Amino acid sequence: MNSRSAPSGVTLAERARRVIPGGVNSGQRSIPGLTEMVIARASGARFWDADGRQYTDYHAAFGPPLLGHNDPDVNAAVAEAGTRVDLCGVAVTHGEIQLAETLAELVPSIEKVLLTSTGSEATFHALRVARAATGRRLVVKFQGCYHGWHDSVSLNVISAPDRVGVPDPISTGILPEVLDATLVLRFNDVAAVRAAFAAHGDDIAAVIVEPVPHNVGCLLPDQEFLQALRDECTRAGSVLVFDEVITGFRHDLGGWQRISGVTPDLTTLGKAIANGYPIGALGGRADLMDLFSTRPGAPAFFAGTYNGHPAVVAAALATLGKLRAEPVHEHVYRLGERARAGIAEALADLGVPAVVTGHGSVFVTYFMPGPAPRSYDDLLRNDAGMFIGYRRRMPEHGIFELPLNLKRNHISYAHTDADIDHLVEATRAAVRDTLASGGTTELAGTATMGGAVAGGEGR
Repeated sequence: MNSRSAPSGVTLAERARRVIPGGVNSGQRSIPGLTEMVIARASGARFWDADGRQYTDYHAAFGPPLLGHNDPDVNAAVAEAGTRVDLCGVAVTHGEIQLAETLAELVPSIEKVLLTSTGSEATFHALRVARAATGRRLVVKFQGCYHGWHDSVSLNVISAPDRVGVPDPISTGILPEVLDATLVLRFNDVAAVRAAFAAHGDDIAAVIVEPVPHNVGCLLPDQEFLQALRDECTRAGSVLVFDEVITGFRHDLGGWQRISGVTPDLTTLGKAIANGYPIGALGGRADLMDLFSTRPGAPAFFAGTYNGHPAVVAAALATLGKLRAEPVHEHVYRLGERARAGIAEALADLGVPAVVTGHGSVFVTYFMPGPAPRSYDDLLRNDAGMFIGYRRRMPEHGIFELPLNLKRNHISYAHTDADIDHLVEATRAAVRDTLASGGTTELAGTATMGGAVAGGEGR
C-alpha cells in the first residue's frame, strides 16, 4: 500500500461512523482513546493500523488466534478447501464428519456434537436443550461469567458494586420474566450453590459456568466448587454446562474438564477451535444431543445456514491438527509463566500493589493487594484507573492490550521470548508513567457489560 495515497485511520474511521453505528461491529471494539484506529493487516504476533503503526498483540481478538494471526498452515487448508467444496446447505461434508470425530475424541464430555457459527449460539442451544430435556424453567449462572448475547444469560458480567447481588442486565430490551428465570450466584461459593439447589432444585434446568471466568480476567476455580456443581446437578437431574468457549483448546486439548477431571453434561466451544475463523460447537451426552431437530422428529429446533461451512471446518481441522502435532501448549505455557513472573517483579520494583495471575497463555494484572481473587466480589478492589491507564499507554511502546477494565491478555504460538522481554519492560514504563500522572480518572464508556437500565441510559 502506498502510504501517500492510502487514507489515514482518522479518515477511514470517520467513513465508518457514517455508515456503521459507532463505527464498529461489536460493542467491545469502540475504545476510548482509540476511536480512530483502523486495522490494516495482521501476521503472527502483530498487527498494523492504517497509519502504519505496528503493535505486538496480546489482546488477540479475545483469544481465538492461539497459533498467531494468519497462520500459514491454517490459511493453506482454507484455500485448499475452497478449490473442492462450497456451502451447499444440505446433507454433510467429509470435513464436518472428521471435525465431529476429532472433538468427540479430544473432549471428555462429548459423545455427539453440533457445529455453530459462534459461541453465543452454542450456549443458547445448550440452555434450550436443557429446558427441553428437563421441562424446567430456571438457569443458574455466576457473577462475572459471560455466555454470549442471548437474553437468558445477558446479565451480571462486569457489574458496578451496587449491582452485585441484584439482576444487572447488559442490555435493555430483555423481558423481565426472562431475567427472572436466571439465578445469579457467586463463583467459587459452594454454600450458595447448595442453598440454591435446596430452594429451587426441582425447577433448575441447567447450571452454566465458565470453569475459569476469563471474561473478568482470570478467576481460578476451586476443585471443590466444580465438583459441587457436578454433584448437585446429578442429584437434582439438572444439566451441567461448561462454557469452554475460551478455555477449550487454549488451555488443553481436552478443555478445562480434562484438567479438572470434572465432566459436564454439555460443553460449548469456540474461539481457539479454528484460530480466528468463525466457528462454535455444542457437544455432550448423546441422549441430550439427540433431542435436537437435526435428528428427525426431535423436539429442540436447531438450524443455521453457515453451520459447518467448509472453510471454517478446514480451519478447525488444520488448527487442531497443529495443536496435536506441535509443542504449542508447551510454548505458550512457558511464555505465559515468564510474562507473569516478569511483570510481577517489575511492579514489585515500582512498589505497586498488584496481583499478576492467569493460567497457561492467559495473563492479567489486577492493581490491588493479594491474595489472588476467587470471586467477582474480590475484583471490586481492582484499581480500574491504573488498569486502564497503563494499557492506554502501552501502544506508545508498540504493544496492544485491550484498555477495558478486567480484560485478559493472550500469548500465541507466534510470540517469542524477545516479545515477552519487551512486554515486561513496556509494562514497567507504562505503569511508571501512569503513576506519575495519577492514573486515569475519566472512565466513561470503558465497561460495556453491565448496568443497562430502561430508557437506553447506562450506569
